Amino acid sequence: MLVGAYAGLRWGEAAGLRRRDIDPVRSRIRITSTAVELRGQVTLDNEPKTTRSKRSVPVARSVMRRLERHLSEFVDPTSVALVFTAPAGGPLFRAWGRTVLRPAVLRAELDDITFHGLRHSFVAIMVAAGCNVREVSEWAGHNSVAFTLTRYGGLFEDNADAAIDRLDALLRASATTANIELLASSS
Repeated sequence: MLVGAYAGLRWGEAAGLRRRDIDPVRSRIRITSTAVELRGQVTLDNEPKTTRSKRSVPVARSVMRRLERHLSEFVDPTSVALVFTAPAGGPLFRAWGRTVLRPAVLRAELDDITFHGLRHSFVAIMVAAGCNVREVSEWAGHNSVAFTLTRYGGLFEDNADAAIDRLDALLRASATTANIELLASSS
């Protein structure tokens, strides 16, 4: 849940995440590959969805500390160990959303939360934290900044009032410079 909401990982990215992809020192998660489920079979180490899907995502230090605890308590120490596994071991299946997440959401009496929906939360959280659209697009692994703006443009603050103030300051500075140059040329 935490890597969905605070790192914006897709299901396949989280299911295929390996210990070596976690960088606690820099508080980053690297997305280098993905898990794919096809006809009930999960394959690991597949190329991510797009070239921009290979990325390094910054993670809040408090979230990274929880992830480090998870690694020390539940994950084999080898670099290739999967960070998240099925209850019996091995890779997670998409059914995790139906068999684990959905019952937990219902027990918590929350609205219908899906793992993919957590990606939307991630974008909203990053925007609320003051990240710009290029950063959000890159960290979410979106194919383009245009996609991020089309999908989430309403989340970004409209700075029109601040732009007006900056334009006025620029014009005042230009007018002052022009007046000084006019005085200098007439003397």
